[in-house]
Amino acid sequence: MAAYIFKRLLLMVPTLLGVLLVTFVVTQFVPGGPVEQYLAEAKAGTGGAAEGGGLSYRGAQGVDPKRLEQIKALYGFDKPAHERFVQMLGQYARFDLGKSFFQNKDVWTLVREKLPVSISLGLWTFFISYLVAVPLGVAKAVRAGTRFDLVTTLLVLVGYAIPGFVLGVALLVIFGGQLQWFPLRGLTSSNWDELSWGARIVDYLWHITLPVTAMVLGSFAVTAMLTKNAFLEEIRKQYVLTARAKGLADRQVLWKHIFRNALIPIVTGFPAAFIGAFFTGSLLIETLFSLDGLGLLSYESVIRRDYPVVMGTLYLFTLIGLVTKLISDLCYVWVDPRVRFD
Repeated sequence: MAAYIFKRLLLMVPTLLGVLLVTFVVTQFVPGGPVEQYLAEAKAGTGGAAEGGGLSYRGAQGVDPKRLEQIKALYGFDKPAHERFVQMLGQYARFDLGKSFFQNKDVWTLVREKLPVSISLGLWTFFISYLVAVPLGVAKAVRAGTRFDLVTTLLVLVGYAIPGFVLGVALLVIFGGQLQWFPLRGLTSSNWDELSWGARIVDYLWHITLPVTAMVLGSFAVTAMLTKNAFLEEIRKQYVLTARAKGLADRQVLWKHIFRNALIPIVTGFPAAFIGAFFTGSLLIETLFSLDGLGLLSYESVIRRDYPVVMGTLYLFTLIGLVTKLISDLCYVWVDPRVRFD
């Protein structure tokens, strides 16, 4: 086991380097870099989002060469690309993700600021998906082929086929606009600081209902159908027939014999789903409901060519994903002792 973990940790290094190298190379060929973005904004006289890449290059015309060199030095583009890449790797080895070009904040600070919104969306989606979808999947497996199974399968698949942002628009129009049952934006009301603790909880749940509903359908459907198929596969195995032949009740066979084996694919995916809940970011949902989370941060960073934020968050999320994948593989051994990595 220790040798396997050590090998996996070693394999993370080239994987991480490959992801960073490919992304870094791609950013070098994208027109309208941060220097051109700065010049375009300066020429327009605004501090908002820059215009397209073409405008940024035209905006550089007539700029004092010394001033242009100062701007390049400010963003670190006065050095060759390979030197900047090596310097970036050295910073990341110390878990220094750098500083945003345009927001004058460390990348760590930006992630911490946006994380509460993504945690709120991710954790609610995670818990609702598992606490509702797993029992539903078990019920569908036990009643396979019945009207209950057919109706719930139809509802689950219809919900899965509807994109989250489309459902979000419908929820906003119906429940936020026409009926005015729920707010249209934000996670809290403007008078949040003046509310009591009980009122704050109610206000938070009131705001989070629509975006979570729009996000939960996709993962809900996948978890429910995966649970059903896993249970159906176990129900048909020989040990189940043997247990029933011994006179055990169906409930005992289900919960004492089938349940543990059928939940192996569910439990092994649990770490990835749980860790992902802290760093999940849905750009469309966050934009639709005016939620300032990690999804919106990533999108704005790409649009503005804020490379430290793009590369820093990519490094952080890739590293977390690799470690989570390792934990998921180790869960196989914990859930099923028959699994041996050798």
